[in-house]
Amino acid sequence: MALVDSSSERYAAPVRWMHWIVFACVLAAYASINLFELFPRGSAARANVLAAHYLAGLAVLLLVLPRFWLRSRHLTPTIVPPLDRWADLLGKTTHLALYMFLLVQPILGVVTLQVGGKPVTFFGITLLRAFVAAPNRELSHRLEDIHATIGTIFYWVIGLHILAALWHHCVRRDNTLRRMF
Repeated sequence: MALVDSSSERYAAPVRWMHWIVFACVLAAYASINLFELFPRGSAARANVLAAHYLAGLAVLLLVLPRFWLRSRHLTPTIVPPLDRWADLLGKTTHLALYMFLLVQPILGVVTLQVGGKPVTFFGITLLRAFVAAPNRELSHRLEDIHATIGTIFYWVIGLHILAALWHHCVRRDNTLRRMF
């Protein structure tokens, strides 16, 4: 049962808040992994930046199910003026891809560490210990490559999402972007 009626002009406040919190966590994960290479191997700074990446990824993982639940409890506000069918389908497809990314990417990151026998740590505090008794470094490196490739692909999907929001706001002049503020 939905908690708001579809005539609302904006998403419900909890949905909006969750959107922006998850966005901040994804941004932190991307920023930290991009800063990672700036520091020398074996340095405390490099380890801490990597730990920030792990923490941001875990935060996304912990928030994704509550985000799905909130989304399922609140109806989507109507886009005014309505979209053409192709634009609506493209938007739904992009959102599905983003939701899959939010779920799969953090899980893949944790599995990569686990297969490699590495715990998830943050400033020396173990957040998730390594559960694998016999690490497989080769498989871990392959999974890490997949994780990195998915991350690169999603730069483009996230960029598409942002450009679409701007297109809706600046070109179409509809309420798509305003619904999330």
